[in-house]
Amino acid sequence: MNILVTGGAGYIGSHTVLALLDRGHEVFVLDNFCNSSPKVMQRLEVLANRKLPLHQVDVRETSAVVDVLQKNNIEAVIHFAALKAVGESCNQPLEYFSSNVAGTISLLSAMHQANVRHFVFSSSATVYGDTDQNPISENAARFATNPYGRSKLMIEDMLQDVCAAHPDFKAAILRYFNPVGAHPSGLIGEDPRGIPNNLMPFLCQVAVGKRPMLSVYGNDYSTPDGTGLRDYLHVMDLARAHVDALEYLAVRNENITVNLGAGRAYSVLEMISAFEQVNRIKIPYAFSPRRAGDVTQLYANTNLAKNLLNWEAEFDLHRMCEDAWRWQSNNPDGYDAE
Repeated sequence: MNILVTGGAGYIGSHTVLALLDRGHEVFVLDNFCNSSPKVMQRLEVLANRKLPLHQVDVRETSAVVDVLQKNNIEAVIHFAALKAVGESCNQPLEYFSSNVAGTISLLSAMHQANVRHFVFSSSATVYGDTDQNPISENAARFATNPYGRSKLMIEDMLQDVCAAHPDFKAAILRYFNPVGAHPSGLIGEDPRGIPNNLMPFLCQVAVGKRPMLSVYGNDYSTPDGTGLRDYLHVMDLARAHVDALEYLAVRNENITVNLGAGRAYSVLEMISAFEQVNRIKIPYAFSPRRAGDVTQLYANTNLAKNLLNWEAEFDLHRMCEDAWRWQSNNPDGYDAE
């Protein structure tokens, strides 16, 4: 199929581009590079051994998106283009609602005009809020505790209304937990702008000497070691799930909402210890106050993804730490080194 990947130069988007190519799909990337580097495209073309069509467009530019969809005979869209930092969203809520919610409205409007009827949406486990139900199933109550999570929740509700109004429009809502790791080549990986908001890239930047110390936000949670518990998932497993969801829509033509995670939780201190053991490097860290919007623990019940998509995580924590460090050690300054 001809697939448009919005945010295709981003962390998860770039890995999904390769997964799509591996399955024989034609890929068209749309990205405005507000939170990614154009150099990602060069790396992807090296890995794919081919040129990749790129459209430098903001998803909020509806008419430009319509043009991209029509000229390339797009059959389905995988939508990653969004802002994604919980802490930043608390400080800049309007930016998040503009980029994430208004951006998705624009994209869906463009798809409607271009008669594109299959949509895979990058949602998040943050839609579950601070819940006592772990592992979390897809039917758990949703309650966002920050503007980022609220933007995802609003889009999920919007998609349900669009699907109800247009029965020929089908959507796959994928709620991911915590993507980490990198492509095994070490050519592409996670390269956040400024100070990382997520544990693994921060940890990697400390390991490579870019930052002096890792800040562990909160050691007073009601968990075994006092630090937050999260479900970490290798980005290669996550990328594969998007292709599985896309092909599910093509074959079954049914709406789905599934969790994507490894199905178990690791604390921040466990992650530090695993990284140190796997990569034989010491990580200095210090405890800091909790961040606004963070929850105590989140990990997924992944039975539905296994049953509907025949998907489950394959890469373990060892591989996540190994691949993340290979990317960072080969690219100490990320894509900016070039």
